[in-house]
Amino acid sequence: MPTHSIQKIKYFTAIVIALPHDLNVPLRQAIYLRALRTLSDLEIHKGHFVQWPRLLPQYPLAYIDTNNPTMPPQKVQALRAEEKGSDVNLASLFLRDCFENDFDEAVVISNDSDLTVPVEIVVKDYGKPVKVINPHRKKYLSHELKGVASSCIYSINMSAYGKSQFPPTMTDSNGTFSKPATW
Repeated sequence: MPTHSIQKIKYFTAIVIALPHDLNVPLRQAIYLRALRTLSDLEIHKGHFVQWPRLLPQYPLAYIDTNNPTMPPQKVQALRAEEKGSDVNLASLFLRDCFENDFDEAVVISNDSDLTVPVEIVVKDYGKPVKVINPHRKKYLSHELKGVASSCIYSINMSAYGKSQFPPTMTDSNGTFSKPATW
């Protein structure tokens, strides 16, 4: 959108939890957030993750008694992780910014249908254009978001991702830091 000027970028994320097989996940995320903080027009808003064990059906579905089709499939214990707060934070601040007339138009980069009502309020009740961009390469854009947004971009072109990368080494007020070998 080269004809538009960006006044503020609000980045919503959850702080990741170290995994037994990859203890450096939080460190790599911290480096990325540090790189983001070098952008003067960006605010970071943090949610969190919660994890808990849960019994879920094994996939592909496996049946203990194949002769009895009424028996439920076998279950296995899985570690379930869920992001908390990011979508609520985005929706709340998006609506507040609209009510305070802090933007002429907005771009929401998400495919989360939980944002349908806030986008609809901003577009229909306040008459502000909202472009929704699906950040996923192969997923379909949420039908709910597509139905309320002023306009949509169904996926981000891979070359745009390439042009948007930070350099491998950066400097901030704390010194020089480098992009991790893997994310």
